[in-house]
Amino acid sequence: MWKYMLVGICLLAHTALFAQLRLPRLLTDHVVLQRDQPIPIPGQAGPRERITLEWQGVTYQTRAGKDGRWQITLPSAKAGGPYTLKVSTRRQSLIIQDILVGDVWICSGQSNMEWVLADTEGSDTVMARVQDSGIRHFKVPRSSSNTPQDTLAGGEWVVATSQTVANFTAVGYYFARQLRQHVGVPIGLINTSWGGSRIEPWMDAKTLALGDDISKVLQQQDVARRAEQEQWLIRKFGAVPTEDEGLLQNWQSSTADAASWPTMDLPNLWESQGLDRVDGVVWFRRTVQLSPQQAGQAAYLGLGMVDDSDQTWVNGEFVGETTMRYNAIRRYAIPAGVLKPGLNTIAVRVDDTGGGGGIYGNADSLYLQVGGERISLQGSWRYRLGKAYLNTAQQAANQQPTKLYNFMIHPLEWFPVKGIIWYQGESNANTETDASAYADLFGQLITSWRQHRGQPELPFLWVQLANFRAARDQPEASLWAALRESQGKALVLPQTGQAVIIDIGNADDIHPRNKRDVGYRLALPARRLVYGETNLVTSGPVLKEQRREGNRIRLRFASVGSGLEARRDRYGYLRGFTIAGADQQFHWAQAYIEGDEIVVWSASVPEPVAVRYAWADNPADANLYNREGLPASPFRTDTW
Repeated sequence: MWKYMLVGICLLAHTALFAQLRLPRLLTDHVVLQRDQPIPIPGQAGPRERITLEWQGVTYQTRAGKDGRWQITLPSAKAGGPYTLKVSTRRQSLIIQDILVGDVWICSGQSNMEWVLADTEGSDTVMARVQDSGIRHFKVPRSSSNTPQDTLAGGEWVVATSQTVANFTAVGYYFARQLRQHVGVPIGLINTSWGGSRIEPWMDAKTLALGDDISKVLQQQDVARRAEQEQWLIRKFGAVPTEDEGLLQNWQSSTADAASWPTMDLPNLWESQGLDRVDGVVWFRRTVQLSPQQAGQAAYLGLGMVDDSDQTWVNGEFVGETTMRYNAIRRYAIPAGVLKPGLNTIAVRVDDTGGGGGIYGNADSLYLQVGGERISLQGSWRYRLGKAYLNTAQQAANQQPTKLYNFMIHPLEWFPVKGIIWYQGESNANTETDASAYADLFGQLITSWRQHRGQPELPFLWVQLANFRAARDQPEASLWAALRESQGKALVLPQTGQAVIIDIGNADDIHPRNKRDVGYRLALPARRLVYGETNLVTSGPVLKEQRREGNRIRLRFASVGSGLEARRDRYGYLRGFTIAGADQQFHWAQAYIEGDEIVVWSASVPEPVAVRYAWADNPADANLYNREGLPASPFRTDTW
């Protein structure tokens, strides 16, 4: 299937006299090649040029076609390295150094997969100790296209060190670290993820049954979307500012007049505050009254998280900036002498390139700390649009079908891998229709990605949605629970596994900072399905069946490991169960463990019909685990 296939081309030599010898972007220094599979080496040269390849002491030759395309397929190799690969024509030579042979995993999805190690819990300690040349990372740039591309937009292989690992996918790194400990072979991570993306952009047009003219339709939609946004900006602001008015008029100055600016409650993404069609630069200002004693003390400014970049001033003095780190918490030191008695002005220039924008996060991360006193900056801020970016196809791509597949997945399909890990779903949990439809879409994505690679049982592992939002006092419908159910339905496919993380999320943050346990739980099914640890318990309890016994329902489970247990309760009570009769009204239930089964009942439901467990956006009190410490997957026995 690899013959004469041209893939991501990287310009590695320059000459105006003859066609350049080129190799894919994935084939650069520090690459990890997949062990135990034939290794295709495709490229391009001049028409009919003879290609010579040297690898592990063996020389291979072929001749380019009329179009300059060529390919040499190397025999499968065992894990090892480092090796060198040399490719030559009569005029040119390319040398790839420090090659390892091991296992390659694709890491895909939205922001929780994209989330970098530096922004996770305990990252400073972890990064300081990293020195493992056997873990390597390739970040595919955010890129989109209306048609399938053979060429990656960029990227390079990076070896894990304490200086480089900060920008690795955190989930991928912790996953790889587990495999290194238990399997020992080199691990390559191809990180092709995009924050906020729905699942449809990661799927090809044929799988979505979009028709042959989909590229033309997408192009027309891009033009229409841009025109619509332009008209909206003109109606709301009177014009489309193409240069930053704030910088031109010194809005960072403490003397700038912002009294007429509208207000916005922070922290919040500005899309939820009336700027739903704004990508660009928005300025925020806030004043704080300080006493002479307060003004003379050391101070810090906390801005929570800013999507994507910020530049920040206090009383006209620049105090800090962070560039393209939408998931990094900002905390800037304010030098002595900047604060003054009376009114102090904070000015923040926020630059958002697409998707969500603004100052967001936990309310307690927005503050001015003066000495030992923390002054909350939550609430009303003045704001003003400085510059607008008219939507391009790139900016809206993570919401549109096929666009990410075309440029971030299709160019990878020639490159052999061991498996795929996936963390996505939040962006498809917005409506009941979306959450339900995800089951079919997710199964189709897995099947189609496997078909494109000619591997019908390529291992595919994913992360179920974490707990999020405030816990509810009463049982109620949940879109996130429905999405989790849709994710779990894909387990009927062979060589699949799921990491349940309803116990390590954050009610106030869609991005759990504990990525260590996510990587650990993803690695468990990999170790069993892929690496043969057959006796390993890889998930928490999974419902098998229910049966009614009078006014109670008895539940049986698989994956009980060495036994069921109730965690986080000193008396061993199970929580998180609800029960309903034929009226479909759910009530909180009592439950107890009896061997490998659980008995559920409620005095309010004398004739029970159905049980639900952890059926909420944030099932905060759900505490059913197995003794191996893995949480039970949320479930329902009804189809209401």
